[in-house]
Amino acid sequence: MPQPSAPRLPTAELAEDGERIQKVLARAGLGSRREIEQWIALGAIRVNGQPVKLGDKLHEGDQLSINGRPVDYARRLEQTPRVLLYHKPSGELVTRNDPEGRPVIFTQLPRIKEGRWIAVGRLDVNTQGLLLVTNHGELANRLMHPSFEMEREYAVRVLGSVSDEMLERLTRGITLEDGPARFESLMPAGGEGANHWYHVTLKEGRNRIVRRMFEALGVTVSRLIRIRYGDIVLPPRLKACTFSEMSEQEVADLMVRVGLIAAPPAAAPPPAMPHQRADGPAQPSRRRPKPRRKDKP
Repeated sequence: MPQPSAPRLPTAELAEDGERIQKVLARAGLGSRREIEQWIALGAIRVNGQPVKLGDKLHEGDQLSINGRPVDYARRLEQTPRVLLYHKPSGELVTRNDPEGRPVIFTQLPRIKEGRWIAVGRLDVNTQGLLLVTNHGELANRLMHPSFEMEREYAVRVLGSVSDEMLERLTRGITLEDGPARFESLMPAGGEGANHWYHVTLKEGRNRIVRRMFEALGVTVSRLIRIRYGDIVLPPRLKACTFSEMSEQEVADLMVRVGLIAAPPAAAPPPAMPHQRADGPAQPSRRRPKPRRKDKP
């Protein structure tokens, strides 16, 4: 039976009428769209020698520089999109460098020739677990954007008892200093003595939101592990400080999920066989067999 064709990864060509600068540079792996928008606002990006503003487009053949240095964005666009699943340990920072000399995740990742690795969101220094990292800035942007409702799941260990009324409030919704917040689900997951485990899910990634929600009810989170991001689960055998890489097919499927590439067309049905309708099984022949003549004595 014919199988559906695999989704095709994006090409390096720009649209005929150009594309927004931050979108192109994010796709080229130069940074997240938000970072690039900040560079534009600071006047760090020029096209054909002229400073640009938000909303400006890049066209085929345009010359671009960042902080006075020419950037071959066309060559960077030809790189294959990659996604790593990194198991971040507690005590490691999601940043490129730390003035205090603390360990950072990017020293644990493989080197790439073009572009750079971009973390999909952040985990605070005391949180461990699944962190997605990609060389495709627009993919990172969409995976983080609230409109795509990427569900995050955490295993949470709290110190002390949590009443049923508290649990209900956390799923019904509470108000934090930066707005309302709620868990999509909250399930008990065992524990001993004063320590209790829960699995919680939510569809946003505000700073320290899981810890702050429990703290708002006077409950201390003693351990926090992200175990899922969207449909991607932390591999059980992936040790802390190590990573695994998604296959090209898995990356393509992920890009379909966030609308970066179109889903492949469904496989066409096989051609009908003789006496077979296109919408059903083979039908028996309606011709009757000829009667046999009796042999003469």
